[in-house]
Amino acid sequence: MSVADGTVIGGFTDHHVHLQLVDPAHLSSGLLGRVLDLGSAPTVVAALAADPPGGVAISFAGAFLTPVGGYPSDRPWAPEGSFREIADADAAEAVVAEMKAAGASVIKVASNSTAGPVFGDDLLQAIVRIADRHGLPVVAHAEGPGEAQRMPRLGVRALAHTPFTERLSDAEVSAQAGRIAWISTLAIHEDEARAIAVDNLRRFHAHGGTVRYGTDLGNGDQPVGLNPAEIEALREAGVRGAALIRALVPVAATAERRFLLPARDADPFDLEPVVPVR
Repeated sequence: MSVADGTVIGGFTDHHVHLQLVDPAHLSSGLLGRVLDLGSAPTVVAALAADPPGGVAISFAGAFLTPVGGYPSDRPWAPEGSFREIADADAAEAVVAEMKAAGASVIKVASNSTAGPVFGDDLLQAIVRIADRHGLPVVAHAEGPGEAQRMPRLGVRALAHTPFTERLSDAEVSAQAGRIAWISTLAIHEDEARAIAVDNLRRFHAHGGTVRYGTDLGNGDQPVGLNPAEIEALREAGVRGAALIRALVPVAATAERRFLLPARDADPFDLEPVVPVR
C-alpha cells in the first residue's frame, strides 16, 4: 500500500472473529471494514454476510472441521452447527463441499491435542487437498506440543493463533516464516502463554513472516471493533508502523465506510471518518 498525503480506506481487517459469540451490530460503529469468521454455524454466518452491519464485509469459514470427539465439540461455548466431526476423507469431501456451497472463503481445521484427538497427517493432508480443489485455503487452530510445527508441512496456509503452547526454535520459526501466515491473537493470553506467543511472533516477524491482525473476538471480554490491547501486543512483538498497518490489511473504501489513513505508518486509531460531499 502506498500512502503519500493519506489515502481513503474502508477500515481494517480482523482475521479471526466468532460472530455468533458477540453482537455483530456493534461492528458498524468501529474502524473495521472486514472480518473473517473462523468458526460459526454456516447458515447463521452466511445470513450475516448477506446483510452485514454497517457495510462491514464478512468472510467466513463456516464450521470447524475436527476429528470425532475433537475440539471444540465438547465446549459449551460452541454454538449448535459450528463444528463438523470428520472421520475420514469421504466425510471431509462432503463437509468442504457444504462449506463452499454456503459461501465459505476458507476452511477452518481444529488441531488441539490438549483438548482431544487431532487429525493424523494423512487425513489432514487429504482435507487440505480437498479444500484446494474447491479453491479454499486451510486455516488451523494448532495447539499442543508440535502441532504448530507440523501445519506448514501438511499444506495449511495460516495459523489461527500465534503459537503459544511452546517456544518454537529459531529454525522452526524461520521455516514457518517462508511458508505460512500467522494470525496474531496475542491479547487473549495471560502470563506464560502470552510471553511465549509474543516471543514467537517477534522472531517470526523478524524473519519476514506474514503477520495478520486477529483477535479471536468472542473469546473473553473484548471490544467489538479494533482492539487496543491487540495493537499494543503487536507493537510489543515488534510489529509497528507500516508493518502494523500491513498486518491490519486495509480494505477498499465503500459508500458506507470511508476513513482517511493519514500515512502508511500512522497509528491505526488515527483514522478519520470521511464525510461524503452531497
